[in-house]
Amino acid sequence: MLSMLPGIVLLPFHALFQILNLIIWGSVIILLGLIKLISPITALTHIINRLLNAALRGFALCAVGIINLFNKVEWDYQIEGTLRQNGWYLVMANHISWLDIILLMHFSCGRIPATKFFIKQELIWMPFIGLGAWALDMPFMRRYNAEFLNKHPHLKGKDLEATKKSCEKFCTIPTTVINFVEGTRFTEQKHRSKGSPYNNLLSPKAGGVAFTLASMGDLFDDIIDVTLVYPNNRQHVMMDMLCGKLTKVVLRAKAIPLAEQLVGDYQEDDEFRQQFQGWLNQLWQEKDSLIQQLRDNN
Repeated sequence: MLSMLPGIVLLPFHALFQILNLIIWGSVIILLGLIKLISPITALTHIINRLLNAALRGFALCAVGIINLFNKVEWDYQIEGTLRQNGWYLVMANHISWLDIILLMHFSCGRIPATKFFIKQELIWMPFIGLGAWALDMPFMRRYNAEFLNKHPHLKGKDLEATKKSCEKFCTIPTTVINFVEGTRFTEQKHRSKGSPYNNLLSPKAGGVAFTLASMGDLFDDIIDVTLVYPNNRQHVMMDMLCGKLTKVVLRAKAIPLAEQLVGDYQEDDEFRQQFQGWLNQLWQEKDSLIQQLRDNN
């Protein structure tokens, strides 16, 4: 077992394998995306979209296969509810590490449609990742803080408009939309600086979730609440994984029926906004308790 070797030996080889996996599958995805860009035939576009999703799954399966090669990992997955591969889902997950992205892609394989993530605008320039996300029609988000919007009020609501426009592309093929509701990865420093009321989570950002539901609520079969925990690797998950020190991954998924009261006008309807924030805060409180329980048990 390679995980028995010293981390300093494993790190460069594991990183090289993961980079090569990204380059190979990223090149395939970008090439398919360029063909789709110039294709005038709608039927061909649909075929290419399915090939793109298959390539994304191929990347995830290979990435996790490499992780298993270099780590002795216990995979603890439990799913509550029925999932299917030809539906539409909104996944709401906590965010701990870049590894979360690979694991959610892998989790979708054979269970639900291929995943689409909300990507920060700055990542468009990352080699293979940016163009690959573009080819897969993943929505690029540009977040504006309150200070910036005060100076540029004409940009208010533009980020949500971009969300709606991007979501429209998902209507023609079964899709899983991933939303990391906290908006950023959890760290102890962010937890302290943001004054989160939760022990193991940052405060959830309700606007993006509500707008996604308003844009695609008639398509989604369910919301899937996903909780990720790395009970033995809490500080530097990616580095531990690359060094062969990742020992356990816990994933809990729960299908939540999409109720009518979760779809509404978040921007203009004050009553709906308060109701939606209350629902999300309650869900996040339950997730916080679950994470603490999973950590205590491990």
